[in-house]
Amino acid sequence: MTAAPPLDTEDLASRLRRHVVRMCASGKSSHVGSGLSMADIVAVLYGEVLRIDPENPLWPDRDRFILSKGHAGACIYAALAERGFMPLAMLETHYQNGSVLSGHVNHRGVPGVEMSTGSLGHGLGVGVGMAMQLRRLGGEQRVYVVLSDGECDEGSNWEAALFAAHHRLSSVCAIIDYNKLQALASIEDTIGLEPFADKWRAFGWAVVEPDGHDHAALRAAFAQAAAADRPTCVIAHTVKGRGVSFMENRVLWHYRAPAGEELAAALAELDLVDA
Repeated sequence: MTAAPPLDTEDLASRLRRHVVRMCASGKSSHVGSGLSMADIVAVLYGEVLRIDPENPLWPDRDRFILSKGHAGACIYAALAERGFMPLAMLETHYQNGSVLSGHVNHRGVPGVEMSTGSLGHGLGVGVGMAMQLRRLGGEQRVYVVLSDGECDEGSNWEAALFAAHHRLSSVCAIIDYNKLQALASIEDTIGLEPFADKWRAFGWAVVEPDGHDHAALRAAFAQAAAADRPTCVIAHTVKGRGVSFMENRVLWHYRAPAGEELAAALAELDLVDA
């Protein structure tokens, strides 16, 4: 069995953004800004980097991916649908009563999701545990965990970081969606993280800081992580609400769902990206 062939990641990122906006609008759900900020990261991972097989979601040799910032689940559902893990039509059920596509990403009944998440601070610990066990079993699978920057306020992440460095778990790659905003305010005004890269280095991790919307830079960062002899933290500098001008860098769009003229304007801007 082999991994699925790569996709055009720029095109995939554009499609993911349109899906995220439509899904959050139809379900009247939150976190559209969070999904838009990480769309390029997700596109590069799901379009090119991850060893996955849509025909066999539980393929033992697959790479593991955990969305620790589970509130941005719409973007992952969209990526899985685009990769063929589920029909695209399923995305229309997002956040509807009885749907398996809950607002926070859900593994029950959703092929390709390793873990239900949304209680922030848990994903990295689980990912590190997976990596430890996979190494014990002799596997070469890699484990990727996407975290929010605000989530790094949680002490459990730093416990996991210490454990991963102590055991030289080089198969672990943590990706921070560093959009500088969290639920109600900026990172700086809530709990400042800087010097952020130095903190990860002090915990024994290799660190790469790409532009989180530059696909070539992201590819290079993931290649560097794969070659490292220790766990790697990719601090991806991003813009919350990326791709929709009136959502960019606005904390308002952490919880707000687009509707009416806002929805039409957002989709018009995203369609222009491909024009």
